[in-house]
Amino acid sequence: MITKADKNATRKKRHARVRAKLSGTAARPRLNVFRSNKHIYAQLIDDVKGVTLASASTIEKDFNIEATGNLEAAQKVGELVAKRAVENGITEVVFDRGGYLYHGRVQALADAARENGLKF
Repeated sequence: MITKADKNATRKKRHARVRAKLSGTAARPRLNVFRSNKHIYAQLIDDVKGVTLASASTIEKDFNIEATGNLEAAQKVGELVAKRAVENGITEVVFDRGGYLYHGRVQALADAARENGLKF
């Protein structure tokens, strides 16, 4: 009997493999991406201290886009997190795609972050 694999469990395994190899520091924090069906979230994390340095997501009150689960929203979140990072003096990051494929909303967020001053 063949059972259908749980997509999120597979993603978490892939994320664990990636996280074993990369880590964020104060000089070069980790840009973590999480996406759900309705929203997308991005955080800059210093894994040495265990603190979030900057974040942006589509659930923020001042986020002025009707549809929050599309490419346009992902680009806006990428811009926001990059601007907040540059304000804090962060220009270089390690990109953590969270086990997701580098495609679609994850790629749009990354490209927007690069265009607004982050290097990775």
